[in-house]
Formats: sequence, C-alpha cells, structure tokens
Amino acid sequence: MNLDLGSALVDAARSEATSLGVPMAIAVVDTGGALVAFARMDETPFPLADVAIGKAYTAAAFAHPSAEVAEVFAGRVQFTTSISVATRGRVMLGKGGLPISAEGTHIGGIAASGGTGEQDLAVVEAALASLLSAGAASSH
Repeated sequence: MNLDLGSALVDAARSEATSLGVPMAIAVVDTGGALVAFARMDETPFPLADVAIGKAYTAAAFAHPSAEVAEVFAGRVQFTTSISVATRGRVMLGKGGLPISAEGTHIGGIAASGGTGEQDLAVVEAALASLLSAGAASSH
C-alpha cells in the first residue's frame, strides 16, 4: 500500500458516495493498520471518521471483510471485548470494510462510514472495482 493507491481509492470511493448522495468518511490503511489515506466529506458527522478507520483496520487485520469478522465474533462477548481492549478500540465490526490485495498479496483495507451498511459496502466495492479495471488492487 502506498499513498498514490490509497489516495486513488479514497477519490474513487468519494465519487461513488457523491453519486449516492450520502456524505461519508473513507479510510485506507496498510496491513499494520496505519492510516494511509482518508477523507471526511462535508456534512459527515465527525464520529464516523473513527468508524471508517476502525472498519478498514479490521478488514486489514483479519484479511476479511469487516462484516465477515463480525459474523465470526457474533455471540463471543468476552473475546470481542478482549480484542477491543487489546486494539485500543480499533476493531470495528460491521459492513463497509474490505481487505485490499495487489498481485495476490494482502496490502491493506478500505472502509466507508456514513450510510447504511449496504451503502458503505457499495462505496468501497465501487472504489476497488474502479482500480481493478486499472489492475491496481482487488478485494478478496
């Protein structure tokens, strides 16, 4: 993951969010969970910035969509609480975070927050699809 790719993903996600008419926070992180690129569109409530970063972190950390991680953790209250404490609250469970791969290698995660879970997911899927056509990234 690098700044150029992260920025391109954020720009593509922002474009899709704009076309949906839903202001969102959009985050891209590397495999260590470090924030690479971020945007909070006008009128997006500020707490959603941390939600987007958390979902991107979760997708990157587990190399699976954040919604799938939520399903695996469902009903595991003690484990979910422990992982939240261990990551200082960075693990965020819910729809809208996807892992990113390039040339078969896991390189990070992307997430959006601001709409419904389905809208958040649609925005990041569109961002990845726009770069897939360019051969730059993919989700698994």
